Amino acid sequence: MANVICLGELLIDFCAREMDVGLSGAKTFAKAPGGAPANVAVGAVRLGLAADFIGAVGNDPFGHFLRGVLDEAGVGTDHLVQVDEVRTSLAFVAARSDGRKDITFYRNPGADMCLSVEHVDEGHVGSAEVLHFGSISRIDESPRAATDKARALAAAAGAMITYDPNWRPNLWPDARAARERIREGFSGTAVAKIAEEEWEFVTGSGEMPAGAAAVLDRGVSLVVRSEGERGASFAAARCSGHVEGFGVDCVEPTGAGDGAMACLVAELLPHWRQGRRPGDLDAAELTRIVRRANAVGALCCTKVGAIPSLPTSGEVEAFLKG
Repeated sequence: MANVICLGELLIDFCAREMDVGLSGAKTFAKAPGGAPANVAVGAVRLGLAADFIGAVGNDPFGHFLRGVLDEAGVGTDHLVQVDEVRTSLAFVAARSDGRKDITFYRNPGADMCLSVEHVDEGHVGSAEVLHFGSISRIDESPRAATDKARALAAAAGAMITYDPNWRPNLWPDARAARERIREGFSGTAVAKIAEEEWEFVTGSGEMPAGAAAVLDRGVSLVVRSEGERGASFAAARCSGHVEGFGVDCVEPTGAGDGAMACLVAELLPHWRQGRRPGDLDAAELTRIVRRANAVGALCCTKVGAIPSLPTSGEVEAFLKG
């Protein structure tokens, strides 16, 4: 039985090998499996949890490749659907040294858009301790309905619900709809992690205190803002703080935030089992947890691609001791 179920997109990232050149200037790309919720699933397994993935890929070479990647990583794929109608989604990514990324998606449509309520099994979702999702599955009607069904089932079963909204302008019909749908995702969510470059759009404020208050007011227990090499800030009802990041030689940062999210899940779940919600933890406890998440994010920057770079718990321990 899975501790964690992640729902959403699974795709191929083609990552530019050159830094700070943008997609138009990149000459070579490395194929890497990715998709934020899938990255979190693999990250959770490498940190010692059992994870399943719910999503859709094409019945094509890329789809077969991605299923194999999850199988090899130990992520359950019984609820990964392969569709004949459309192809597996692709993303081309060019990273910048300040943590920002240029991303262009090829999914018009893509297989992840075919996820539907039929693919969400009540018994399966109801058995998990954690449901994690992102905002890409909230764009189109069918995957949004599937996401909302899973959220309702998980909440009814007492699971910890975690959310990492991503603002990808070229995937949404308009910014107003995007902001509304993204913010709807906070309802019933215990933990939200938001990247700094998306913070103002999602929260409505460029400042940490005001933006965090807006998210907490929607019922979220803990909000974490990932801030690249500077670390991360966190806020809950009882406390807030900032935790410095770790200096590493950054090769490619794709997936760093997803690795950090997986670590937050792994570290908060034992408290959840004891009846302590993320917002019940004190500043010292949250600082320790966010520091560990920062370490995972830093390690993710040392290799190309999201899933290939996600560290094991042993690697995290060695890094922190070093």
